[in-house]
Amino acid sequence: MATGVDRVELAYLARFLSDDTPCFGMVRTAFGYLLLDRAGLQSVQDRTAGHTPWGAPDGLSRFSRGRSAAGKSAEADFRKLAIARAAPWRLRALLRRLPDNCAYFNVGHSNLTDRVLSAVKAAGIHANVLVHDVIPLEYPQFQRPGTVKPFREKLMRVRQYANLVIYNSADTQRRAQAHMAGWGAVPEGIVAHLGTVAPLPDAADLPVGLPPDRPYFVTVGTIEPRKNHGFLLDIWENLGPDAPPLLICGSRGWNNDAVFDRLDALDPAGPVREIPALSDAALAALVRDAAGSLFPSVAEGFGLPPVESLVLGTRVLCNDLEVLREFLGQMPVYARVSDQYHWETTIRSWAKGDDQANIPTGFKAPTWDEHFNTVLSMRG
Repeated sequence: MATGVDRVELAYLARFLSDDTPCFGMVRTAFGYLLLDRAGLQSVQDRTAGHTPWGAPDGLSRFSRGRSAAGKSAEADFRKLAIARAAPWRLRALLRRLPDNCAYFNVGHSNLTDRVLSAVKAAGIHANVLVHDVIPLEYPQFQRPGTVKPFREKLMRVRQYANLVIYNSADTQRRAQAHMAGWGAVPEGIVAHLGTVAPLPDAADLPVGLPPDRPYFVTVGTIEPRKNHGFLLDIWENLGPDAPPLLICGSRGWNNDAVFDRLDALDPAGPVREIPALSDAALAALVRDAAGSLFPSVAEGFGLPPVESLVLGTRVLCNDLEVLREFLGQMPVYARVSDQYHWETTIRSWAKGDDQANIPTGFKAPTWDEHFNTVLSMRG
C-alpha cells in the first residue's frame, strides 16, 4: 500500500506531467544528485504505476551500501533516465541547468537539508514546501529513536528557506507556525487540503477467506503507537466471545512492541486478524463492505483513511480530533478515546446491522483539482 506521503508525491508528479509547462525532477542517490526532464519523469511515473518494470541494478549499485535490492534497481533506472548528474558538492552547478523562473516543490518531508535548500535559494528558485504535520515535536514518545531532533531541524530549515509553506490543514498550519514563530520570522503559508482518489474496489484481489461472512470492522494504517491499535484490542477483549471480526489492515511500524506481542498472540480462529500487504483495490473492497471503519488515532496531520472510507460509503467512528472535524464535518461519529464505553456501544450497534444512522451520503471529499488550484495560484 502506498503511504499518504507517497500518494501526495505521485499526485504532484501526475499534475506536473499533465500540461506543457517544462518540468524537471531532482533525485538524491547514494552518489549525489540526478536531474530528470519531462521524459524521464514520465518514465518514472510509468514504473510507479506498474506499466513499465523496474530494471536491474547496475555496476554502481554494488557500492550502494544500505540500499535494498529495490532501491538499487530504482537508482540504476534513475541514472539511465537522467539528463545530468552531480556529486553532492556540485549541486549548485546542476541547478544552473534549469531555466529561469523555476519553482521548486518539496512535498515529501525529505531532502530538507541545508545543502539542497541553500542551493535552491542561491539559484534564485522559488521554494515551496508542503508540511504534513508536526507530530514528532508534539508526540516525541511515539517516534522512532533519534528522529525527533532531525525533524525539528528540518522544520527550522523550512522556516529559514521556504518562500511558501503549503499546509494540508488549518490545524497543521496553526501547530507548525507556532513552532516556527519561536525561531524567527514565519514564511508565507497557505492551506490546501489533500485530494482524495479512492482506489476502485476489487474483491477478486482479496486473499482466500476474506471478507468475513458477517458484519465486520476495519482499521487502516501503519501499526505504530499514535494510531492507537492497543485501544481497539482492549475494546475487542471487552466485547467478548460474540465480538464481530476486526481486520487490522496495515504494515507494522516502530516503537510498538507491546502491541506487536498482542498481535502475535492472537487466536487464529478469533475475531481479530492482522492483514498486511493488501493491494489498494483489495483494501478498498474490504473498507467498502465493512460495517464500520475505526480510526482511534491520537494525532493526525490530515488522515486519509477516514476520508477514503466515507468516499466508499462506509461509516466512520473516529477520535474527536480538530483536524478531522475540519474536513470531515459531521459525517463520522466522533468519540474521544477516553470514552471507551461510547466506542463499544457504537460498535455493538453497528455490528447488529439494525442501526442505519451515520451511513454517509453526499460526502464531498477534497479534490486534487481544488488543491492545485490553490497551490499553483500562489506559485512564484
